[in-house]
This record gives sequence, structure tokens and C-alpha cells, in this order.
Amino acid sequence: MEIKKVGVLGTGQMGLGIVQVFAQSGYDVIAVDSAPEMLEKCVKSIAKRLQNQVEKGKLAQDEKDATMARITTGNKLEDLADCDLVEEVVPESLELKKTVFSELDKLCKKDTILATNTSGLSVTDMAAATNRGERLIGMHFHNPAPVMKLLEYVKTIMTDEEALETAKKFGKTLGKTVVVAPDIGGFIVTRLFTPFLLGAVRMLEGGIATKEEIDISMKQAVNHPMGPLEVVDFIGLDTELSIAETLYEETKDPKYAPPVLLRKMVTAGWLGRKTGKGFYDYKKLA
Repeated sequence: MEIKKVGVLGTGQMGLGIVQVFAQSGYDVIAVDSAPEMLEKCVKSIAKRLQNQVEKGKLAQDEKDATMARITTGNKLEDLADCDLVEEVVPESLELKKTVFSELDKLCKKDTILATNTSGLSVTDMAAATNRGERLIGMHFHNPAPVMKLLEYVKTIMTDEEALETAKKFGKTLGKTVVVAPDIGGFIVTRLFTPFLLGAVRMLEGGIATKEEIDISMKQAVNHPMGPLEVVDFIGLDTELSIAETLYEETKDPKYAPPVLLRKMVTAGWLGRKTGKGFYDYKKLA
């Protein structure tokens, strides 16, 4: 099977980045979202990013124009029916994802590969909600998708090897480094990185250091491009809480237990960059 047309369901922060990756890699891509304003923002954001590359001499104008011409939009699941691969990027709710895949299973071609961008939810549960569990895989991009080189595939006990190999070959055409993880909580990256991020929250919660001291220490001593609390703000505190809860539920390992401070900040609506306030105040920086 050759992948020619791809779809992306969900055009939030991750979704629009994945749309850009697909289109810049030469694929016709349809971005689908039920909210018209999200689709408009998606297209405008990609155009702005590419224009910035043009102005910096990193991208030719005709390449930008060709990339944008490959992107179409739609607001119904039916718009994804003729895609060879569909990447789901809806919010991190297992029930929502199961519902979405159950519907896509009925609408898409029988050989279409269905993929989820989840960073830690059970891919097996999603696959079991369809009649094509062997063709549903995890395909986890890292944020920001156009910049981060790793593409983490997730294989379940149902996964067909041919479908996985097709998806891996596709991933390599995107210029990504491909790894394959089993369907365990957090896979490779999230399972390893989450205790580090939660540890930074606990350090702040315990008054051991200020947020600035924690972040600058990791940036200047370990050469991380962002400090851990900056990363949580970038990911979204609600997303990080959901990841921690999922991992703790599966493993009962205390290193994954969500800190009280993280829960309280989510309750307060301080979700990070997307709401303008998290560990840092982004409204003041705007």
C-alpha cells in the first residue's frame, strides 16, 4: 500500500504542526475540525510560519506556495473517507478517541491506516473500538511537530506488521527518526520524561527553589533548551495532569502521582501558555 493522501483530525497546537509536516513533505493533506475558527487559525498559522522561513531565506517562495496548495480543510468526519492514513489529534480523552475511531472505521476505506497522536493513552483500547484493530497504531509526534525529529510509533498486540511497516516508511519520508514502542503507559518518551517534570513541580511545591532557579539550573547545567516548568506550561498543565493520572493508574508507581500543586493550578484554570497563565504569566509577556 502506498500512502498518498493523509488526513489530520483536530487542528489545535499539535494538529496544525502535523498538517504542516505532512504538507511540507509533499503529501496532499486534509485538516478536519468541527470548529471553523480552528481551521482558519490552522491555515493562517502555517502560512505565517512558512512566510517567516521565506523571509529568513530558509524556504523558497514557490515551495511555500506549493505547500499551502496541498492543504485543504473540512469540518466533517466524512471528509476523511478517502484518505490513506488518518492521524487523530483530538483532546486526550480515551472515550472521545474511541468514539472518533469507531466512526472513522465505518467511513474510511478498508485499507486506511488509522493513527493516534496520544502521548500515553491505551492504543489497544482505541483499536478494540473498531473492526480494524490490526490497522490502528500509535503515531506520536513531539511538540513542535515541524521541529522535533522523533516520531514514536506504538504497536499493540493486534497490530498488523504490514500496516506498521507502511507507516514507518511513511514516517521516514517526513524526515523523522522512527522508533517503535509497545503499548504500555507513556511508551518511551513520556514514560521517561514525566517523573522529571513532576519532580520539578514537587520541588517548587516544597519550596526547595523558585521556578526561575529550577528552570535556569536545568537549562544551564544540563543544556536543556527549556526548563521543566516552562515545558509543562508549553505542554499544558491539564495535559500533563492527564498523562500523570494515566501513568499512575496503570503502574501505581508513586513517581507518577500528580502533585497537589498541579491539580490546584488546573482547577484554577491556569493551564499554561494556552490560557496565558501557568507557572509563568504569559499575559504580561504579550
